[in-house]
Amino acid sequence: MASLRIISYNVNGIRAAIKKGFIDWLKTNPADIICLQETKAVKDNVAHDEITSLGYHDYWFSAQKLGYSGVAVFTKIKPDKVQYGTGHQVSDDEGRVIQLDFGDLHLINAYFPSGTSGEERQGFKYEWLDEFYLYVNKIKKKTPQIILCGDYNIAHREIDIHDPKGNKNSTGFLPAERAWMDKFLDSGWTDSFRTKHLNEVGRYSWWTQRFPSVRLNNKGWRIDYINVTNNLAGRILKSDIFPDVKHSDHCPVYLELKK
Repeated sequence: MASLRIISYNVNGIRAAIKKGFIDWLKTNPADIICLQETKAVKDNVAHDEITSLGYHDYWFSAQKLGYSGVAVFTKIKPDKVQYGTGHQVSDDEGRVIQLDFGDLHLINAYFPSGTSGEERQGFKYEWLDEFYLYVNKIKKKTPQIILCGDYNIAHREIDIHDPKGNKNSTGFLPAERAWMDKFLDSGWTDSFRTKHLNEVGRYSWWTQRFPSVRLNNKGWRIDYINVTNNLAGRILKSDIFPDVKHSDHCPVYLELKK
C-alpha cells in the first residue's frame, strides 16, 4: 500500500542537532517529509549539501533575528508550491510558518510561540493563536485537505503531561491554551497520534533540560503534533512518537498516511 511518511521535529538548533548525529539519523530514511521547528539558523550557515545529497529538497524560513526560531522542511517529494509565512508580519519576522502543496494535500509546518519568557510573550502567544486559528480555517475553505504539524507548545489534556496538577499554572498547560486546543480540534481537526494511541499514558515529545534526570525518568509533555483535517482521518495508517531519537530536548513525532 502506497503511503506518505511525515515527521515533525523541534530540533532546538539544527547545527547543534547535527553535532549530535542528526545527519546519521537522516541516512536511515525516517520519513518522506521531515518538518523541523526551531532551526535557529539560516540555510547558508548549515552544511545543507549533506541533507540534499540524501535526496531531500530543503526549504527554509528563518527568523530575522539570528539564532532564533525558524522552520524548515526536508522532502523527498518535490512540492508543487512553497509558501513562506502567512502574511502575519510579526509571525513571519520570527520565521514561524512554512507551507507546501503536494497535489491536493496542503502541509503547514508551524512553530507556535512558547510564552515561557514572561507576560508579554504569553500575550503574544494568545494573539498568535487567535490569528492562526482564523488563518487556517480560512485556508481550509480553499484547500480542504490539510496536515498541520509542528511544536504547538501546548499540552492538550492531562494525559499529555506528566504532572498536570503541578503544572496547572505553567505556560503550555494553562486553561486558556488548552481551551484553544479544544476549539481548534472541534473546528474540524483530528489529533493523529490519539487516533492510534487513544488512552496511552507517558507518551511525551518534550522534556525540560534543566535536570538531566527528567528525560531519563520520562517526566515530559506532549506538545508536538501532526494534526489533520477530519477528511484525512480515515487515511491514517500509523502514528507514533520516537523518544529514543535524541538530538534535541524534543523528539520526532510521526504520521503515516495512505496516499
